[in-house]
Amino acid sequence: MGVVIESEIWEPSRSICILLFICCIVSIFCLPAKSVANVLDHAPSASLLRFQRKFLLLYAISSVMEGFWAVFGEYELAYYGLSNDQMLTYLSVGFAVSLFIGSFLGVASDLLGHKKLCLLFVMLHLFISLWKLVFGTSTIWLASIFLSLASSIFSFSFEAWMVFEQEKIGQRHDLLNDMFWLMTFSESASFIGSQVLANYLIDDNVNRNIKSMRIGAAVLSAVAIVCFTRGWQEAPRTAALKDYHVTFHRHVISDKRIWLLSWAQSCVHFSVAAFWILWAPSIVADGREVASGLIYPCFLGSKMLGSTGFPWFFHGPSVLWIEGYLMCAFTTMGLALSVVAYDYQEIEVLVTLFCLFQTCLGIVLPSLARLRTMYVPNEIRGGMMSLSLMPANAAVLLLLVLRGRQYVGNSTIISIAALGLFSAAGCMYSLKKWGKQLQQSRRSL
Repeated sequence: MGVVIESEIWEPSRSICILLFICCIVSIFCLPAKSVANVLDHAPSASLLRFQRKFLLLYAISSVMEGFWAVFGEYELAYYGLSNDQMLTYLSVGFAVSLFIGSFLGVASDLLGHKKLCLLFVMLHLFISLWKLVFGTSTIWLASIFLSLASSIFSFSFEAWMVFEQEKIGQRHDLLNDMFWLMTFSESASFIGSQVLANYLIDDNVNRNIKSMRIGAAVLSAVAIVCFTRGWQEAPRTAALKDYHVTFHRHVISDKRIWLLSWAQSCVHFSVAAFWILWAPSIVADGREVASGLIYPCFLGSKMLGSTGFPWFFHGPSVLWIEGYLMCAFTTMGLALSVVAYDYQEIEVLVTLFCLFQTCLGIVLPSLARLRTMYVPNEIRGGMMSLSLMPANAAVLLLLVLRGRQYVGNSTIISIAALGLFSAAGCMYSLKKWGKQLQQSRRSL
């Protein structure tokens, strides 16, 4: 008689997802009074309030489109029969495009207009959706190129557009800071919404309903294009490339603080890319089976919860040095990844560490955006953001190639991400030290 050993599929308790959702709602209602006033309707002008609401709506729709491929992309590649090596090549092509083309799109955004690049993001998604509907599997590698360009645009153009428009209208810095955490919060919520929408469209019959998700993405793209073009008011840019180069050199290349900020941003980008590529292989090591569709919302819920903690650092009763709490956040993220890289853990511990990583990420992203507002002029913000991601994209591309040749393992990649986060904490220490020295020199004058 043979013995059949049934493998148990691990899944997080549904009460955890409900608890995260409740915590996010409660944290919003418990925000400092000044932040709540800014979020609701206390904008200094009606035009600014209209722009904020329209921008958040467009950003949420764009996040859903971006989340479609992030949530369902690997499954779709497997559905079309791509092997693990081919998927690795697919990722490598995408990061190569982000490195050699996407790194310079920020400069184009500063010169041509951020809203135009945001519209290009939507049009790329519409093009790929329609192309998939017509040609099917032949668009796999084309999608890798176009969606990588769209992801590059998504990483900087929306923030740069929002900051530029609010400065033109006339904003207070506290309003701008609240928009930063709202962007992080709405992006994570929209990613969860993209998962729910994709599951609803596909239902239980993948073979019959695989095209429904592309139709949904095309519809969302069309709606976003209408919202972008309706009442188009962006004036054409007249800045010449030579003038832009002079401004970029004067403010960025000669300012060491911006170099430190850029390196910290690059380390965060690398660690996030490594996380989303390797979190599932880390959890299912040794043949373990998990319900990844239920773990994914836990990560995003943790990120949402972390973003709601950001307003307390500058609206709360005791205002903290932004570089100081970022040092703690980077160190915590690095320690979490270090444990994952060097010590075998049970699934519950791994999920907890990953949720801790995402919670800190929810604090870090709006905080870095706030530092960019302090140090980087708005006319070169997009170029600084896109170029700062070049080292991260190059590192991910190199490690993916080495991983394909079995030269490095998953634990090595995660450990490099942890070291990068520790170095980012060092950058924040240097920024804090220089800030205190500047204050002391001003007091002595």
